[in-house]
Amino acid sequence: MIRLLNGVGGAALSVAIICGVWQLLVKGFDLDPFLTRGPFDVWRYLTDPTHGPERTLLWEASKVTALDAAIGLLGGTVAALVTALAFALWRPVEQTLLPIAMALRAVPLVAMTPLIALIFGRGLMAVTVIAGIVTFFPVLVNVSLALRAVPSSSMDLMRAYGASPYATLLRVQLPGALPALFAAMRVAAPLALVGALLAEWLATGKGLGYMMLASVTTFELDRMWTGVTIVTVASILLYTLISVIEQLTLVRYAPEQQTRTL
Repeated sequence: MIRLLNGVGGAALSVAIICGVWQLLVKGFDLDPFLTRGPFDVWRYLTDPTHGPERTLLWEASKVTALDAAIGLLGGTVAALVTALAFALWRPVEQTLLPIAMALRAVPLVAMTPLIALIFGRGLMAVTVIAGIVTFFPVLVNVSLALRAVPSSSMDLMRAYGASPYATLLRVQLPGALPALFAAMRVAAPLALVGALLAEWLATGKGLGYMMLASVTTFELDRMWTGVTIVTVASILLYTLISVIEQLTLVRYAPEQQTRTL
């Protein structure tokens, strides 16, 4: 409970700091009020009793984007974790596939999105692939490095007891890589949101991504700024949620790793 309260407090402080800096930028630079909105403008827009249909529209679009980002984050993390474990067990696989993966990562996602939509259609599968791609690479690189960074004394001890490579991986390497996995997920979670927004913009025509694009073209700027605010707050909440899950997981499976991260 204490960890949860600390996480909620940290998230609230982050939101407050962002809103303060945002308001200072709007007022300090005397930005055009027709094009820009401050946090107080967004709050008034959301709480206006006459904007019930707008709140419903934003809520429905947010649910679509949340599902898209969550599936992409989960799918990309699982795929990256399985790949990293395969790299740790079979070094030739890593030497063959990792350069290919890094070369594919160099291709801009905006350029790949139309091709992905053509192959997988314009539904949930395309969104999952796009959001999963941006999640896959940071998790793969961080976990792969962490699996190789296990102290040699621990590896020697497992070999001395005759442990198989699979037992060594599950009992020593994987628990030692848990902090790197969660650190990568904290980085990947906002990227999964960005990937979902991009897919909605270029492929599906649903969710907050498409709604914000349509709002710009129709000059529904209050709605657009509110969508940006929702995405920002959601990124902070995702980061906080993963941090809390990390602490609970390390207490159970790798308490010595938790001590190092505190």
